[in-house]
Amino acid sequence: EGPGMRRKAMANAWTVHATRWPRQCARRFRSTESARQSNSEKTSTSLWRRLARVGVAFGVGTGIGFTVSDQPWVRHVLFEASSATVPLIRLLDGETAHLLAVWAAKHRLLPKEMRPDPECLRTVLWGREFSNPIGLAAGFDKNGEAIDGLLDLGFGHVEVGSQAATWKSETTVFRLVDQRAVINRYGFNSEGVEEVHGRLARRLSQRTNELGLVGINLGKNKTSEDAAADYVTGIKRLARFADYLVVNISSPNTPGLRALQGRKQLETLLKQVLHARNAMTWGIRGPPPLLIKIAPDLSEEDLEDVAAVATRLRVDGLIVSNTTVARPPEISSAKHGEETGGLSGKPLMESSTNVLHRMYELTNGRIPLVGCGGVSSGEDAYAKICAGASLVQLYTSFAFDGPALVPRIKRELVECLRRDGWSSVSEAVGSAHRTTA
Repeated sequence: EGPGMRRKAMANAWTVHATRWPRQCARRFRSTESARQSNSEKTSTSLWRRLARVGVAFGVGTGIGFTVSDQPWVRHVLFEASSATVPLIRLLDGETAHLLAVWAAKHRLLPKEMRPDPECLRTVLWGREFSNPIGLAAGFDKNGEAIDGLLDLGFGHVEVGSQAATWKSETTVFRLVDQRAVINRYGFNSEGVEEVHGRLARRLSQRTNELGLVGINLGKNKTSEDAAADYVTGIKRLARFADYLVVNISSPNTPGLRALQGRKQLETLLKQVLHARNAMTWGIRGPPPLLIKIAPDLSEEDLEDVAAVATRLRVDGLIVSNTTVARPPEISSAKHGEETGGLSGKPLMESSTNVLHRMYELTNGRIPLVGCGGVSSGEDAYAKICAGASLVQLYTSFAFDGPALVPRIKRELVECLRRDGWSSVSEAVGSAHRTTA
């Protein structure tokens, strides 16, 4: 008992330091902005020293955590301390911060969730069991580099991509911190299907019993004239590594992509993609389910077309939604608010949930939906579920809040379910429609 109490006291002391210091450091850094501009080299050195200090502190804390890793309070300490570095990481430009986060997850330097998910969060969909409905949306790990490190955080699923056959594009991202939003022009920049195929094949050969499921999000090349061929290539090369597949037809950063959401174009595309998937040899589990990811900017007619095609061709699910090209007043008046690209984050929550609600109605609840867009709390996730989502995805809030967001959202979601008398996520799916009927 004595050594255990000492370890706990050491961990608590470290947590106080590790959670306070990065925020203090960031405030001091911003207050000396003019000095930074006049002496960029000195400041750059100082910044990297500060980042190194965070790394050392986190390494020490992780070491302490490993000695008592079966204790829930230690998991809480490590997640909170890891998120405390986020204000400092935001001093880097968006692309560099993103690469750093992927690198940390790739090398499994982020905290690992050891606490089991509550039974009420367990979700069974398409014959696959998700320990919880909260997933990381496509865009964070485009090349499948950090899957297991991200699953370590406690996500129920992680989506890789979007993947195109081969395409490197301009990568520009703008943070709107006060609005908790991001505008990006990433597009489907990736290492290409073949590179990702090799990486996923190596992972499959080395895999033991990792928890969590993996989706693979597919796109088309920027200059391709045959979109279907690009998706079919992705299916043939990557489908066997996927627990589910996503046909992304809604990125605003790929010329002509959103035109594929029209009834005729969508039906033609999906017939070819489904044929390619079904023509492959599958085991007793069958082929991975195929989902479509749509935009939040679709008109009522477009939504009706998507619902009709998805229902007729028996598509396995819809992800609602991608980023938006709309600019609400609070965004357009903000710095960088008029930049072109896809807007994600908190301002997207209402519009994407409205589209989710409508798609549930148009499909009569017969097609599983994944709610994505603006989720930053358990209440947000619960709102998506009540609107009709069986699974929920997030990304931008993860970039703002760090690893501690994952257990917090799950904890808050459990509270929402219990508050309203639901014993499982599946019971709550689409409940908003039942109460308003």
